Amino acid sequence: MTICSPSCWNNTHYRVDLVFYHRILRCFVLLDLNLGEVRHDDIGQMNLYLGYFAHEENVEGDNPPIGLILSRQKDELLVEYATYGMNSQVFVYQLYLPDRESLKAEIERTLAEAGR
Repeated sequence: MTICSPSCWNNTHYRVDLVFYHRILRCFVLLDLNLGEVRHDDIGQMNLYLGYFAHEENVEGDNPPIGLILSRQKDELLVEYATYGMNSQVFVYQLYLPDRESLKAEIERTLAEAGR
């Protein structure tokens, strides 16, 4: 989803990777998919997205949005300091992402087993 506010950002467009609305929590859930190591500016960018959704997309009865950054690597201390004092809900998770060859081998193995 493109986030743009011409009056504030000189017509600069920002794009969050995935946007969901959680009906039970009554809030937007924003996902940023990061193939490398999470950096402090990734956290700041997510905070920008959360601010936009809180002020421009939320309607009466909605709770504040939640931001999830999914990354291949993260430095716990960097995340702690980069989120220090933030009132928004930014969560950073490290995921195991296999390399292409490992993933291909696993898919082939699974398909072979399924064909038995």
